Amino acid sequence: MPAYQAVLFDFFGTLTRSVQRGPQHADIARALGCDPDAVLNVLDRTFQVRARGQLGSAEATLRWVTEQAGGSPRQAQLRAAVPARVDALRADTELRPDAEPVLRALKHRGLRTALISDCTHELPAFLPSMPIADLLDVSVFSVEVGRCKPDPMIYLEACWRLRVAPEDCLYIGDGGSRELTGAAAVGMTAVRLDAPDLADHLVFNRDDDFAGRSIRSLTAVLDLVDPAPALTGTVRADGSGPG
Repeated sequence: MPAYQAVLFDFFGTLTRSVQRGPQHADIARALGCDPDAVLNVLDRTFQVRARGQLGSAEATLRWVTEQAGGSPRQAQLRAAVPARVDALRADTELRPDAEPVLRALKHRGLRTALISDCTHELPAFLPSMPIADLLDVSVFSVEVGRCKPDPMIYLEACWRLRVAPEDCLYIGDGGSRELTGAAAVGMTAVRLDAPDLADHLVFNRDDDFAGRSIRSLTAVLDLVDPAPALTGTVRADGSGPG
């Protein structure tokens, strides 16, 4: 039997490759009458406030950000910019090639799966269109629950929805938001994904003090839950394709 009942994943930088903001964000800022650098500065320094949903709806949040950056957006501009931001963040997001196969393999082993993400309104909007959506039993978004990692309540919310104890959970993340320290503090087994591409990943409040176990690819998660051969003929342990 597997040592765990559930495997919980971070999203950005964990189920996805390294994330950087693409050019669409600058286009949105200009469409709102703002300097792109001023908008990015506001976005960077207010991430947790926005990720906890403290500024209201996606439109209200974008209005506040724009005004902080010196803009005075019209309602029509904001209405157009909200879906544009969803598209921009979706464009920044590329799933790791082993994300879907690993999630399928975990489900095949009878394990529950969950996502815990510090995110703004955009991820809940586009995640349902991604191929991994149906492979996640639970998705906990900070913007919806009003808590960010490493707050214990965001992990316990996932456990409550999964109907599992924290001690029966394996948590995988790249270490943003001090998520690994937070997961370990509630009793989960926390493991850092230390993939080579994460050197330039956009991350806030990095978990630099975490001294626990690390893996180099998502495929290695299967070795943690079950020593049986993983994904033969699909993805090798180094994250590459069939030999």
